[in-house]
Amino acid sequence: MKQELSAPLRLCVENQSSRLLIIEDELPMRTALADALAAEGYRVLTAADGQAGLDRALAEKPDLILLDLMMPKLDGFSVCAELRRLSNTVPILMLTAKGQIEDRVKGLDVGADDYLVKPFSTEELLARVRAILRRAQKAAKPLRTLALGDVRLDFAQQQAWRGRKLLHLTTKEFAVLRLLAEAEGEPVSRDRFLDAVWGYTAFPTTRTVDMHIATLRSKIEKNPDKPRFIHTVHGIGYRLEFKPNGQ
Repeated sequence: MKQELSAPLRLCVENQSSRLLIIEDELPMRTALADALAAEGYRVLTAADGQAGLDRALAEKPDLILLDLMMPKLDGFSVCAELRRLSNTVPILMLTAKGQIEDRVKGLDVGADDYLVKPFSTEELLARVRAILRRAQKAAKPLRTLALGDVRLDFAQQQAWRGRKLLHLTTKEFAVLRLLAEAEGEPVSRDRFLDAVWGYTAFPTTRTVDMHIATLRSKIEKNPDKPRFIHTVHGIGYRLEFKPNGQ
């Protein structure tokens, strides 16, 4: 994990009310994670092995768990699976040194909400944490409509209009836009699109994401070559500039 924090500290009130549990057996990594998250205003709990982490998760009821994969006593897969078996729905961000697709799929299948492959930057970690917490807070109030200039989208009815003209968007295009909108201006990585919209078992590629974004721009942007709403974040993925139009 990179140690530098190039972005300014954002000590927000909502961060101060969120309790994060780090389950990580390596002391340097555990300390670096705790310091970075505490600096952002989060209340941080830690555990040094899988069994201690499981016990603390059940006792402390954190808002988010950062869960290492390879640990003594219980590995991350087992901790995640046991929490879900107990109907514990706490969001889980899995941290793993393994980059194989099979490990990502297994982590998501046992109930993880997202994952990061080591090494990762502090900025990416914080962005993922913010995004997961936002999704958890909005679970009871899912995004229903979205306004992008003169384009209106209704996610509940899967319909879109430019003015009074009906636009044809596919189910996956709606899913891509929903993921972008729920990120609230934060970048969404291509891997995140693949996980959430296609699923890695479908064996898509990052090029699949790029092609869908290009098609969406042609339908939504007045000038797709100079997009106003769907912006490329080089080296990461895409972000959406928008104003919600109701929930």
